Formats: sequence, structure tokens, C-alpha cells
Amino acid sequence: MREYQKDFEAAGARLAAIGLGDKTYAALFREETGITFPLLVDEQRMAYKAVDLKSANIFHLLRSDNAKARARAKAGGHAQKRLGQNVFQLGASFVFGPGNRDIFAHVSQTFGDNAAPAALLDAIRQG
Repeated sequence: MREYQKDFEAAGARLAAIGLGDKTYAALFREETGITFPLLVDEQRMAYKAVDLKSANIFHLLRSDNAKARARAKAGGHAQKRLGQNVFQLGASFVFGPGNRDIFAHVSQTFGDNAAPAALLDAIRQG
């Protein structure tokens, strides 16, 4: 998301991330990724539980879509630097609008299954 932050801001959006782990892990993540938008810490996974996000398992590592996602990440210069508190916790992407409206939701089904920035931007522009 860091690479698209200016596009999101130009569309009138503000970015925020929620991560597992503690403040130390969050500070290291911020330093390694260079993100400047808010990074919230959810040590008890309350946000993850509230929206019933999925967890992967060891077999997800063998899926062909994960191999493709790893190749894309590597080609883009990305590498996993640390393992988080719950390595199998999957993520999601949400767009919320004024008046507490849910505009867009993408719940990851496996590792590397992330919402495309273009889809998020479209949701913001149409929202």
C-alpha cells in the first residue's frame, strides 16, 4: 500500500493498517517497510475476530496461487523479514466511507491473496 499512498490520498482516502504483535514488532515493521500511515497494534486479535478473518494452515504453503504470489513479491523486491505472532493469520482489506458505511471488503483466502490497489481505489472513487 505504501507505493499507492499518494493515489489514495489524491482520491480523498486515508490509509491505516492493523497488525498483530506488540509495539516493538510494529516499530520494526514500520522501519523495514517505510510506511508512514497509521499502524495499529492488535495484540489480542480483536479486530481479526470481530470480522471473522480466516487462518491458513501448513498446506496453504503448497498452493500454486501462493507460489505465484511469492514470485510476484520477490520480483517486486519484497521479502519476508520476520514472522509475526500468528504466522497463519490471514488478512483483509476494507474501505469505509463517511457515515460509517462499508464500501468494500476483501477477505484473504490464502497467503498473498490481497485486494488489488486498483479495486480499492475504484471503490473509493465510486463510494
